[in-house]
Amino acid sequence: MSDSPAVQCPLDPKEQPILDSVLHIRDQLSLLKQDRSTYIKSHDVLRLYDQVIQQVHLLNIIRKEHDKPLEQNRGNYSMTSTIRRLLDHLSEASFFTAKDLDSINTTFDSMRETLQRGMDTYSPHLLTLLKNRIDTCQIILGDLQKSLATLSPELAPVHEKLVSILRSIAAANTRQKVPSPFPRSEVLAFEDQLKEIQGTMVDGHFLGSDGTIPSGQEIVSELLNRCLKWSEIVLIREGKIDERFRPTFEKLSDIRNALEKLSLTQAWSLRETDLYSYQRKLDRIDESRINGNFEDAEGNKADLHAQRTLLYLIRRSYALIYILMKSSEPVSEALLPVFNQLQTLRRCLVEVKRSGGVSSPRELYPYSMKLTSIDNMRVDGKFLVGSDIPEGQGSVNALLAECFDLAYEMRVEAEDHNPSN
Repeated sequence: MSDSPAVQCPLDPKEQPILDSVLHIRDQLSLLKQDRSTYIKSHDVLRLYDQVIQQVHLLNIIRKEHDKPLEQNRGNYSMTSTIRRLLDHLSEASFFTAKDLDSINTTFDSMRETLQRGMDTYSPHLLTLLKNRIDTCQIILGDLQKSLATLSPELAPVHEKLVSILRSIAAANTRQKVPSPFPRSEVLAFEDQLKEIQGTMVDGHFLGSDGTIPSGQEIVSELLNRCLKWSEIVLIREGKIDERFRPTFEKLSDIRNALEKLSLTQAWSLRETDLYSYQRKLDRIDESRINGNFEDAEGNKADLHAQRTLLYLIRRSYALIYILMKSSEPVSEALLPVFNQLQTLRRCLVEVKRSGGVSSPRELYPYSMKLTSIDNMRVDGKFLVGSDIPEGQGSVNALLAECFDLAYEMRVEAEDHNPSN
């Protein structure tokens, strides 16, 4: 449990027994997760799930007595806790685009629809917890949206470009790996782009197409100055972080790199619980800051370069976890190997079709054989693991059917073009 964030003592002494019980449940869940010799059984988790629901109910009662809705902003195992971390960091960083916020808002809409559909299925105590989490996040999101309210449509593209450049420079700053050199030319190219944007200003203002001064000047000007200052610092430091903070830098780099690899490859071995493990590590590092600052063993604050570098890695990692959670399918871990194989087959079939299809049905034999072998794994239309029927049957069956349809369509096209085959 060394990677778990520090647990804060509850403000109300009545909540301490609940915290103790939840921590005990978490330890039992961690033991289940660490056992990679077998898939996690549903009945093992459901037993602990019922215990969690009981504690949530008790906590709802206590919080309601104090007119304080239950929302857990330190949660480690849900999409809402990841979004809360992201929103807190966006607020702290003070640079983001409307598109960033729109994406999160869309996720909230989807989550509210899911809550509504689950009203007759899941515990009302758990739904209350989740609703309060979403409501709290929505308030923060609303504040962030208000901060961009004065940004005119004419300046929005410039603002988005500056945010992109700032993030790109931050990424280049953390990319150095021995023996690869610091990407100086890349950062200089971004700096040139910033100077080009600065060159469009007239008397210190960005002008609209009609020569007027659009609203949102302060937002864009401050961001431009921040970008220029950051590019200057990065070019001076050449990606070399203060040695006092190198251990933290390396931990965060490893997490970021692992998550980026997962986002690119969608590794077959990925278990959703692995994402929670990464987030717990991030939470622990994030919460080690003192009043928002990273400090060394003697209590000395990190300089601006080290501070921003470490925060970029944390924020990038949280964003990657959010992306991976959004793209994850509601499929049991026991079915993930089959599901991932079908995803790969679908990508291959789609690419073949996009490239013009096949000249002969024989070219589809390898795909058909693999699909048939997967289809033969089903018993009465279901994929079984022992005697269990893992969750995600609908998603896997739908993907299998789609792959069969793609192969069939290309076979028909090939036969139509080459009747002799």
